Amino acid sequence: MSTPFSRLGARKRAAGVPADRLPPGQYIPRGWPVLHYGPVPRFTPDSWDFKVFGRTATGEDRSWSWPAVGELPRTEVGADFHCVTKFSLLDSTWRGISTATFLELAPPATDVTHVMVWAEYGYSANMTLADFSSPEALFVTHRDGEPLTADHGFPLRLVVPHLYAWKGPKWARGVEYLTQDRRGFWEERGYHNLADPWLEQRYSHQEGPGDGPAL
Repeated sequence: MSTPFSRLGARKRAAGVPADRLPPGQYIPRGWPVLHYGPVPRFTPDSWDFKVFGRTATGEDRSWSWPAVGELPRTEVGADFHCVTKFSLLDSTWRGISTATFLELAPPATDVTHVMVWAEYGYSANMTLADFSSPEALFVTHRDGEPLTADHGFPLRLVVPHLYAWKGPKWARGVEYLTQDRRGFWEERGYHNLADPWLEQRYSHQEGPGDGPAL
């Protein structure tokens, strides 16, 4: 696991970065630190699938095998990446499948307000449908022209650039449509339900009325 710089080093690295590019409390690291909970899962393409379920418009679930995911259209987005552990990657080029693609292929019912994104080992992250459907939100396969490595989330990881990065699970396996909010893995363990890096919404004790379900 990479070790963050000291605060002094962070300030030095951030020198010359416009104020509107680096959220409060963040620093620019060397490379891309590896941070996750639990072991790196083994990818088995023959049995791997990706599912959209819950409150779909048709009432039916949809699933895609790994070869079927490979046939879905790809898009590229240039966006920054902000981790709650305080590092930020600027000017990354992300390539993958837009969340809009899955929303089109398996649309949610009209009363859906939130989604839960599920990953290996039962990991989950919740967000509003509006956040999930952001034009920059992607299920990523590549960063800066290189395929994701296993420790960075291969074969798929969600990236939602305007939220802290824990809202984008590595090793994503599906999306559940919800008609009311429900906390995900880290949100149940003390992280902020909304996760806006510009507001430094890091921890649940910072939440105000209406920010999320009761703990």
